Amino acid sequence: MNASDDLSACRACYCLAARKTARAITRLYEAKLRPHGLRATQFSILAALALKGATPVGELADRLGLERTTLTRSAGRLQRAGWLSAGRSEDAREHLLQLTDAGCAKLEAAFPAWQEAQQLVGRRIASGDWRLAPQPAE
Repeated sequence: MNASDDLSACRACYCLAARKTARAITRLYEAKLRPHGLRATQFSILAALALKGATPVGELADRLGLERTTLTRSAGRLQRAGWLSAGRSEDAREHLLQLTDAGCAKLEAAFPAWQEAQQLVGRRIASGDWRLAPQPAE
């Protein structure tokens, strides 16, 4: 590394600030959803399927901004819990996921906890409690 390189600009890294804020928000949602046996991503999968109906894995991954392998791993856990099932498709190459009745019940039970997290995050962002801009590194 060159002595002339000025790394002090790295203290105000937008990428790091965004990731730090995202982790804090995720921790809050997960704390609210934990009593329902759900992680934030799992709740999002259930909600997306409730809104759209049976959906191919690739389309659902794109919709949720997840890697296909990450979605497949999470969906496997949700299937083992009985909250998702494999749907039928006219195209045998297409792997559909759909919400089960138990998954719908789980989503309904967890929804108030998600709403509480959503409102809390909204209030904290609106009040400036969570800064979405980089802060100087300590």
